[in-house]
Amino acid sequence: MNKIKLITIILISLSSIIIVQFFIVFYFSNTSFEKESIFLYVPNKSSYNDVLLQLKPHLKSINNFRIAAKVKKYSLGVKSGKFKIDKKSNNNEIINILRGKGLTVKITFNNQDRLEKLAGRISKQIDPDSLSLITAFRDSLFLRKENFNLYNAISMYLPNTYDFYWNTSAVNFRNRMLKEYRRFWSIERVNQAKDKGINPLQVSVLASIIKKETSKADERNRIAGVYLNRMKKEMLLQADPTIIYSIKLINDNFDTIIKRVLFSDLKINSLYNTYKYKGLPPGPISMPDLSSINSVLNSENHKYLFFVADPTNPGYHKFSKSLKKHNYYRRKYINWLNKKKSYR
Repeated sequence: MNKIKLITIILISLSSIIIVQFFIVFYFSNTSFEKESIFLYVPNKSSYNDVLLQLKPHLKSINNFRIAAKVKKYSLGVKSGKFKIDKKSNNNEIINILRGKGLTVKITFNNQDRLEKLAGRISKQIDPDSLSLITAFRDSLFLRKENFNLYNAISMYLPNTYDFYWNTSAVNFRNRMLKEYRRFWSIERVNQAKDKGINPLQVSVLASIIKKETSKADERNRIAGVYLNRMKKEMLLQADPTIIYSIKLINDNFDTIIKRVLFSDLKINSLYNTYKYKGLPPGPISMPDLSSINSVLNSENHKYLFFVADPTNPGYHKFSKSLKKHNYYRRKYINWLNKKKSYR
């Protein structure tokens, strides 16, 4: 065999090996997991090595992925987000997925009574940590511009389920919530509030009190009517949930469970004490849900000025137009509590 022929055979063999290797690196399945798919979460500011560390347990050959990533220049620009990788995906497909648009996640929140708790809840569902979220929530320039303050800022976050990209920034999350708030407060709803003599922020504050007063949705409109009647007459609201909030605020402990408000509690010096200060508190005492907000906007028209828990019908209340009648129902309720030995 002459030299030229030998060189030709060698080159053809080398070409074949290179082609085969190329197909192995790019187009042969490189996943090692048995599930139908896995999700990869790439945080903001992740490096290429960070991605490799996450991928390594799920790939047959991390070296082959490195080669493909270098050729496709993925190693020069990592994208953050949530990505779905299917079983038997090859390196070419995996890289294309990681370069594409991340997936959305469903974010749900409903019972957080302070911005700090809301930040903690959200941080468990998207990439930003609670510190970056609470910093965005408390941004004084933003609050001033949008006519909020630290007392009422939680009104802007309407409880619901929302779709977000997992790598959404803290600021973008906050800004999206502002858009949802503005969308909810349509001209029709603003006018409904105006007809009641209050504005949207005041609706949220009152709704937060009503939410704490009763879990019975069919009674909320009536309770809303009582508070609105008291406000029109410039009476103290005397809402027990505001006393409970005041106690928690003063003690800086919002995990405390308080089953009964005592007479001594009514003297607490707090802007949230509606037994001491007229009108609504400076902000919501909890995150008002949509049901409570609607109960204010659609409050019942009646002449009731008082209500107290009904021991014969758990969860519901007895309503009165006169203080005399109210005191009668109130004594019955207190006697019932005393028999149960229900203290703090």
